[in-house]
Amino acid sequence: MDAEPPDAPVAISRKFWVLIGYAVFLGVFGGAFGLLFMWLLSLGQSWYSYSSPGWMGGQWWWVAVTAGAGLVIGVLRPLTRLPYKTPGLIADLQKGYVEPRLVPGILLVSAASLMGGASLGPEKALGSAGGGLGQWISARGRLDDEGRSVSTLSGMAGSYGGLFSSPMIVALMIIEVARPGGARLTKVLVTTVLSASISFGIYFAIAGTVLLDLYKVPAYEYEDWYLLAGVGMGLLAAVVSTLLGVTVLGSVTLFDKLRIPDLVKSIIGGIIFGIIGVMLPLTMMSGSDQLGVVIEDASTLGLGLVIALVVAKMIAMGAAIGSGFVGGPIFPSLFIGGTAGVALHLAIPSLPLGLTFACMLASVVGGFVSAPFTMVLFAAFTTQMTALNTAPVLIAVITSFVTVEAVKWLMARRRGAGPSAPTPKAEPLAGAGERPDTR
Repeated sequence: MDAEPPDAPVAISRKFWVLIGYAVFLGVFGGAFGLLFMWLLSLGQSWYSYSSPGWMGGQWWWVAVTAGAGLVIGVLRPLTRLPYKTPGLIADLQKGYVEPRLVPGILLVSAASLMGGASLGPEKALGSAGGGLGQWISARGRLDDEGRSVSTLSGMAGSYGGLFSSPMIVALMIIEVARPGGARLTKVLVTTVLSASISFGIYFAIAGTVLLDLYKVPAYEYEDWYLLAGVGMGLLAAVVSTLLGVTVLGSVTLFDKLRIPDLVKSIIGGIIFGIIGVMLPLTMMSGSDQLGVVIEDASTLGLGLVIALVVAKMIAMGAAIGSGFVGGPIFPSLFIGGTAGVALHLAIPSLPLGLTFACMLASVVGGFVSAPFTMVLFAAFTTQMTALNTAPVLIAVITSFVTVEAVKWLMARRRGAGPSAPTPKAEPLAGAGERPDTR
């Protein structure tokens, strides 16, 4: 493609309008593929039905299902030539690149993982499908590196328009994580909004679902002291987010050290989160529907069980990621954050459930995937809070984000410490890097 003058306005660039055309196509593809993939998942997950959401409410035959899923994954990886270590969702967004040849393997292994009950979400598979197609068509169109990156991100946005049911959330998340600069920012913003909006329109017209009022929490009146409480909840969320990252990274390291075939690792991982699921059935699956149960039955479940759910979900997520299952980190971390908010309300009843839930939901995930403003918007949409009540949530998210970033920097500095060693660049915790975030 002919080079455009570097100082030419974006809107009169021929390449810009080519990217617009790609975004329209990728939005249509993302909406249709998202519907198909989620429908197949709903069929494959129909075996999941528990007798009680409390202790030992699962069924022991679940362990056979989860171990069987590990076996299937262990067989699918070599058949599809999918490496044991593949780039994570956050890495895909940050690089603006998805390897097209890995997409078939990612889709098959992710489908088997999610149908097998792994504590992971569908966002890795959907993002890989849309991003991989965007990368492929832009390469066929002989776009430059920037054009391919923009097309990849708009493909991912198209896949997420229906999943998150809000083009605004999708576009903001991609911009926060990918962090495009200069003229690329305008191209990414316009194409991702367009692609996500088309996808959302297709998805909503058929499925008829949106995120608005997804989690029904009691309304509450704003008070000034909630701003200070937001700081405390942000610090608590940073602890939870850091523990989640350490748990996932520790699990990945542990499985990497095991001198056994990868197939056996996947079976062991399936057995681990299967047993956890039998003991605490709400830790199974992505956690989206299960979080609604936690909110509704919070008083019945009790503080001890709710805290146990937070810890058990971390371990189940880490076991799935470390043993080779493929999925996204966002939905399970939403469950962890939201459940931690419920636990905080049960521990301190003077803090309204709506406040603790929204603050912890947004702050844990905002720190874990480094997308703070996206999560404020997500919390506002899903709980239908008033504009005034978003202020404590924003303070909590920023507090968590800054604290987690400081922890990353200190860890990187400690790893690179030496008499003549330069100060290293802070690396992301597990959940925001190459592998730990998206298995």
